[in-house]
Amino acid sequence: MIRTQRLAAGVCALLATLAAGLAFPAAAEAGEPTSGANAKVDLVLDVSGSMRTRDIDGGTRMAAAKQAFNEVLDATPEDVQLGIRTLGANYAGNDRQTGCKDTAQLYPVSTLDRTEAKTAVATLSPTGWTPIGPALLKAAADLADGDGSKRIVLITDGEDTCAPLDPCEVAREIAAKGIGMTIDTLGLVPNTKLNKQLSCIAEATGGTYTSVEHTDELTDKVNQLVDRAADPVVTPVATEGATQCTDAPTLKSGLYTDRDEFGQQRWYKVDLEPGKELRASVSVAADRTVNPSYGVLLRAVTVHGREIVRGESAGNGRTDVISTGLRYPKAQSDADDAPAETVCLQVTNSFSPAAGVKTTPGMPLELTVDVVDGPSKASDVASFGLGRGWWLLGVLVLAGFVAGLLWGWLSRWRVAVWRTN
Repeated sequence: MIRTQRLAAGVCALLATLAAGLAFPAAAEAGEPTSGANAKVDLVLDVSGSMRTRDIDGGTRMAAAKQAFNEVLDATPEDVQLGIRTLGANYAGNDRQTGCKDTAQLYPVSTLDRTEAKTAVATLSPTGWTPIGPALLKAAADLADGDGSKRIVLITDGEDTCAPLDPCEVAREIAAKGIGMTIDTLGLVPNTKLNKQLSCIAEATGGTYTSVEHTDELTDKVNQLVDRAADPVVTPVATEGATQCTDAPTLKSGLYTDRDEFGQQRWYKVDLEPGKELRASVSVAADRTVNPSYGVLLRAVTVHGREIVRGESAGNGRTDVISTGLRYPKAQSDADDAPAETVCLQVTNSFSPAAGVKTTPGMPLELTVDVVDGPSKASDVASFGLGRGWWLLGVLVLAGFVAGLLWGWLSRWRVAVWRTN
């Protein structure tokens, strides 16, 4: 009896596997622009006087950073161009204006010469101020050339000492340029104020913030970020939406970035051929403090203002990113020369800034546009809510019917053998 149950279960599993293979066709490629250029990483290290503090595994913070850098340099992938920039490494005086300019490129962003880079790191000694904002601006310039992925990794043990140049605002300005640069931050001290500043810097560019208190943690995290830079990525294309559809840019399949002011409408256009389906999604990130209860609306509208379909999503302050999407299939035309339809995409948000929060630049907006082959009958795309799941439902019904017949036959055979015995 156990054998017959196993046999029946195996048959059912086989049929279900075949059904899944038939029901889920391969996903369409979006045709998003990618780059084969080498990834670039600029490690920005705090060498201010506080790095002399001995509180990491019995040694100084500077010693822990040097050890971590040596191990990272050994493990850096060959296809990653890596550079090292310092802040607070050269000026030990008390002149604020001079100290806030103290950032220098220790090793240029280039193909890595491990021996030369290690030698440069060995010369570092904790010295002066903590000009994080100026260092980030210089690091962005270090990575300006080229089309590959670009990542800044900031390692520091203290807050910026060069206000009013707020490093968080600097990070937002870098993100607003639309050059796809990510800033990751690592804090060597579990300090609430430092954590808040480093988190703000990272969130402004879609990066990560990590608090580390041990040398091996620092090594592992920096290695992880350098390796992540080498992964294939989709490079978003910077665009600028209009305030009305007639002036909107025409987009093709791809991934786009823009900036969305509080309560602002952004318009884009897509040309949709007969027999094609438009799939669009949008994400807006609250990279600064906003009031709770907000939403994002994405509408597909004709050039005459008639709404075709919409997608909307609401939030209550528990997440920093809110997303929504829509699908619109255009029916196949009998005429060979049928013109494409211009579809207007409208993005609207209901974010409101908290008291004292700057409203410019706008919040990061990411728009995905994908034009794929539409279903055979565009009007039946929903299929009563099942979409192409009708195929799966039909195959599963057939699989259940066949499995039931097999199970019934095996049961009768088992009973017959039992009666004979």
